Amino acid sequence: MEPECVPCLLKRCIYEANLVAPEKEREVTEESLNILASEFREGVVSSEVATKVHKRVYEILDTKDPYAEMKEKSNEVAEKLLPRGRVIVKKYGFKGAALVAVTGNVMDFGYRDDFDSPEYLTDKFEALIEEGFEHDDTARIEKIVDRGGRVVFFTDNCGEIVLDIPLLEVLKEKGVYLTMVVKGAPVLTDATMEDVKKYNIQNVADEILTTGGFAVGVDLNNMPNDLEEALNKADLIIAKGMANWESLSETNYKPIAYITRSKCGPVARSMGVKEEINVAKLFQ
Repeated sequence: MEPECVPCLLKRCIYEANLVAPEKEREVTEESLNILASEFREGVVSSEVATKVHKRVYEILDTKDPYAEMKEKSNEVAEKLLPRGRVIVKKYGFKGAALVAVTGNVMDFGYRDDFDSPEYLTDKFEALIEEGFEHDDTARIEKIVDRGGRVVFFTDNCGEIVLDIPLLEVLKEKGVYLTMVVKGAPVLTDATMEDVKKYNIQNVADEILTTGGFAVGVDLNNMPNDLEEALNKADLIIAKGMANWESLSETNYKPIAYITRSKCGPVARSMGVKEEINVAKLFQ
């Protein structure tokens, strides 16, 4: 966790308060600062601190899902873009599918003023596709996938999960045993089993697992036994988004392919890539 993570996290907590109960903005800020004062130190994992902060904020706001409306809108926006995404996948195959999947990663709200609504992706979709992957390990990732075996796929945001569908389909066409992982409880704008059922993704993947509970990224110390077993058996792990990078990069699981937008300095620096680019990076 870097110093610049602190104001970013606080901004998101204030955003959550304003979504649900603006009158609790000060209480949310004070409680978040208290947690940060005790938890922020060199070497701490940012996703673990964020989990503690957001859990307390949700308690103060007396809500299980402050982003519920935003998540629904994100899915609706992604649905409209999916036909265009399929055209790209048909033309460019695995790399195209990965690129379509990464565009949805921009739908992450509350920490930046320019990402202010799900419609942001509608305006930026073609530009993101045109940009391509500035860090591009898709050929290396595809080589592993072409061997078959077991792939564990960690999803990220709502909306984004809809645009993951073509990539999931391409993975299955290549003959892998596909395990998809969603959040065990609503946290931030991340996808849950509810989204899987809404879009019949259980018909694409061989099995759907959850992270087991409320956690930003993955709580590796408390993950379910079936998820731990799937990770131990995996021939490849694909992880979407920055929070999954924050969690899984602390482990020895390999190979892991991270498919994300490098939306902040700390994540970009720790990944060894530029900020604000589309990333497909393989760690073996």
